[in-house]
Amino acid sequence: MAATPSTMIPLGTIAPAFSLPDTQSGKTVNISDLRGSKGTLVMFICNHCPYVLHLNKVLVQMAHEYQKQGVNFIAISANDAIKYPQDGPEQMKAHAIKEGYPFPYLYDESQAVAKAYDATCTPDFFLFDEELRCVYRGQFDDTRPNSPTPAHGKDLKNAIEAVIQQ
Repeated sequence: MAATPSTMIPLGTIAPAFSLPDTQSGKTVNISDLRGSKGTLVMFICNHCPYVLHLNKVLVQMAHEYQKQGVNFIAISANDAIKYPQDGPEQMKAHAIKEGYPFPYLYDESQAVAKAYDATCTPDFFLFDEELRCVYRGQFDDTRPNSPTPAHGKDLKNAIEAVIQQ
């Protein structure tokens, strides 16, 4: 969705392992702890990105709907808190509470996880099946900030529906 083209891991790639602090619970978690029975969505987001802010409300609604169906959502921010103080761990926690995130919001301070996923911008979405194989990486939908069409998440919803149907 952003002006920076996404590169992303190839389809079929097994989800790179990670262990990161969750800014909401204060616990360190890993992808094995958080994976869903049907699928797992790993998304790279941040607090200040206009593209993320544009879709936040619909993303939260989708998480509520699909987590009940076995697809877990995991948000990760890899922004440098020195360059972007609004994206530091304390601000992430406050933002997650304000937005009502029903999923963990992890902080990748070293950016090693973002590099492992080849995530280059926010938002970047990676959907994995029950075996943690990448089955989708791409956009949320075709809307953009300040466009007349509100966010709807059609592209990501279609991919999640396909994973659930497997």
